[in-house]
Amino acid sequence: MKKFISLFLASGMTLSLLAGCSSQPTAEAERIPVRLNEVVHSVFYAPQYVAQELGFFEEEGLDVTVAIGNGADKSMTALLSDSADIALLGTEAGLYVYNEGKEDYPKAFLQLTQRAGNFLVSRVDEPDFKWENLKGKSVIGGRLGGMPEMVLEYVLKENGLKLNEDVEVINNIDFSSTAGAFTGNVGDYTVEFEPVATTLESSGSGFIVASLGEASGYVPYTVYMARDAFMDEHPDVIEAFTRAIYKGQVWVKEHSSEEIAKAISPQFPDSDIATLTTIVERYKAQDTWKEDPVFSEEGFNLIQDIMEEGGQLTARVPFADLVRTDFAEKVMKK
Repeated sequence: MKKFISLFLASGMTLSLLAGCSSQPTAEAERIPVRLNEVVHSVFYAPQYVAQELGFFEEEGLDVTVAIGNGADKSMTALLSDSADIALLGTEAGLYVYNEGKEDYPKAFLQLTQRAGNFLVSRVDEPDFKWENLKGKSVIGGRLGGMPEMVLEYVLKENGLKLNEDVEVINNIDFSSTAGAFTGNVGDYTVEFEPVATTLESSGSGFIVASLGEASGYVPYTVYMARDAFMDEHPDVIEAFTRAIYKGQVWVKEHSSEEIAKAISPQFPDSDIATLTTIVERYKAQDTWKEDPVFSEEGFNLIQDIMEEGGQLTARVPFADLVRTDFAEKVMKK
């Protein structure tokens, strides 16, 4: 009898261990709630939506709810006011807060994109577009100090154009209103993320003529940040979140644009699969998404170069002060 009980207990322990190693989603009641604020809702963040739609967060025991900030400044405010646990936003927001001397400032722990994700939309078709075409024209840019505006200014300068001399940059329009302003006859060009850029083109309101991502090169455009205190108190949550996003990155790398479009389609109910596939292919072709979650020091330095050139950085920030790579590196090893 004792032998039977021992065997029974051993079998039970084995089953428990196997259950613990399973990639099956954790029961809903046992999942840890995580409040995520994303800077904007865009196909640009496809690996995250793959993680949401294919259950990668649930596999890692997380219950992730998402709010949209509509601006890196607003997403950062959500973090600082404890309205969010994690935020997806531009690195520049963290640099600004650090240089303001705030305590318990947020740090980046996971990089999602490695190129700018916006496109230049013209009122007329320009199949042989060159950046010099903007001379004497006006462009709807972004908020001063934000990555969309700084990358636009960087590209213009790299192409020999002087701001507000050779080309007028309009940056007093709210991020969510730029496309509406453009269709309302403001500006000769506008800079838009997807799916807005393709929507403008599909409706006959404009033509995508250039990619800011291709023009600016590899830039750590969007990263996930959390306050140091939150990461220290909940390292299991940050590790699980990082692993789920990494699964999304790998899945995106290994699947076709159409497969990705179908996977993320519930996130964009107003776009059909053909349109989403076109958008995903555009991003995929320019190598938009990181294939792993590690934020490199080289990219961090480039961001600061762009900000300095744009006159938006009061002092350079040491990499180790604003970036934590321990979670991403740990996930990569497993």
